[in-house]
Amino acid sequence: MDFILFLIIGGIIGWLASMVMRTDAQQGIILNIVVGVIGSFLGGLLFGRTIGTGVGGWIAAFVGAVVLLAIVNLVRRGSVR
Repeated sequence: MDFILFLIIGGIIGWLASMVMRTDAQQGIILNIVVGVIGSFLGGLLFGRTIGTGVGGWIAAFVGAVVLLAIVNLVRRGSVR
């Protein structure tokens, strides 16, 4: 049950980050989940254990997902030109 909840929360975080970064039309639900999960990991690395697992953990995951999408956008723009 925890794994399913982890995927759902990852999908929500990834979807919210993609809305902020305006990449929602390019992504599907699977990519939103991947962005949310990797963003959670990245947010944990950025903020360390000072945030915790409550609302601060959600914020760290969201910030990590936004940073991940920003990096992906920079790489995409660099390779197109």
